[in-house]
Amino acid sequence: MAKKLKDTLYEKIQDWRPRTERLMKEYGNVVVDKITISQILGGMRGIKSLVSDISYLDPLEGIRYRGYTLPEVFEKLPKAKNSEMPLVEGLYYLLLTGDMPTEEQAAGMVEEFSQRRILPRYIYEVIDGMPCCSHPMTIFSTAILTMHRESFFTKKYHAGLNKADYWDPTYEDSLNLLAKLPEIATYIYAKLYRDGKRIQSNPNLDFGGNFAHMMGIGRPYDDVSRMHFIVHADHEAGNVSAHTGHLVASSLSDVYLSISAMVNGLAGPLHGLANQEVLRWLHDLMEKMNGEVPTENDLKQFVWNTLKSGQVIPGFGHAVLRKTDPRYMLQREFSLKNLADDPLFKVVDMLYHVVPPILLEQGKAKNPWPNVDAQSGVIQWHYGVKEYDFYTVLFGIGRAIGICANIIWDRALGYPLERPKSLTTAILEDIAAGKEVIIED
Repeated sequence: MAKKLKDTLYEKIQDWRPRTERLMKEYGNVVVDKITISQILGGMRGIKSLVSDISYLDPLEGIRYRGYTLPEVFEKLPKAKNSEMPLVEGLYYLLLTGDMPTEEQAAGMVEEFSQRRILPRYIYEVIDGMPCCSHPMTIFSTAILTMHRESFFTKKYHAGLNKADYWDPTYEDSLNLLAKLPEIATYIYAKLYRDGKRIQSNPNLDFGGNFAHMMGIGRPYDDVSRMHFIVHADHEAGNVSAHTGHLVASSLSDVYLSISAMVNGLAGPLHGLANQEVLRWLHDLMEKMNGEVPTENDLKQFVWNTLKSGQVIPGFGHAVLRKTDPRYMLQREFSLKNLADDPLFKVVDMLYHVVPPILLEQGKAKNPWPNVDAQSGVIQWHYGVKEYDFYTVLFGIGRAIGICANIIWDRALGYPLERPKSLTTAILEDIAAGKEVIIED
């Protein structure tokens, strides 16, 4: 019989704790990074001040999950039955333990999620009670927030809980929440876009397969869902959604409060809405072309016109990556196989070749290559999910997977309340002028 995930995780935690304790005790004064005024005023960009063992964003190889590149993750993770894409539940096992799950372990996680998926009746009532004009991310965040009353961690904490055991009820909360996210999201979709006609979940299906089923979309949309949730699962600890989840959880807020806050950060136009902007830009292009796929010269002209008007080409560039986003390449491979005749994808395919040379010629882009947002919305559109506002909910389901894993480990290793020090503009001016400034820690 396969060892239970929680038992495996407990052993991993026991092995890991001495590493962080030793670093704090013996090397706590070692300088890791220097901070400049431009970093302080520029949104703390690039400051090395967070820890995440779940994922690491390599400038050349893209996101790594527990040391594995995305191509390795998609190759090695157990696949759903009769499908090309891995099981989302298997990814969660990997993120939590650092071990690539066996077929049996992944199947065990599928069963674990299936047993926890049922939503409390009051969550449906909360969703139904939201104004019909509400943004789906507002409803999504509210539904998650409302489940705070279900928190094992909150109950255990108030009853008296040893700090070393904080991770245990957090683990339970995380699995309970993640298992329910497809139920919440698809019910929101039914309420807003399908006249409230809900499709009941199928307990025999995996996370991605059941999501596709509840969306009422046939194959290969189940593989689209698995791929989408996996590539969006985590992205280090410093982006807005990830950092918000870490930050709120550092106050010992439970997973429901933390993930709701994460969703709110994701909803901002500078973070999670990029795939919508890509699709809007593409539709604007197609409208100007009277619905016809443009020639390469027409496309080049449209790109240049966009740049000369002071706008960016949505879906291109990345703050860290210095090559084409591997998440984009995985989606591209899928699209070349399944969307080759789709007019929008034909444009995306052309942009892949046309835009980078133009951005290099313009000379402003450090990374002229496409990122994950360049075609994720196009794939959703192809399979009938044409409501832009819902795309970020899909993003949120995926991102919650990684953030929950991070929060469990934050609790297991006893990471403290985050509390950076702020300075005044006057103090920065004094520092810039070379004046001696005494700053209390």
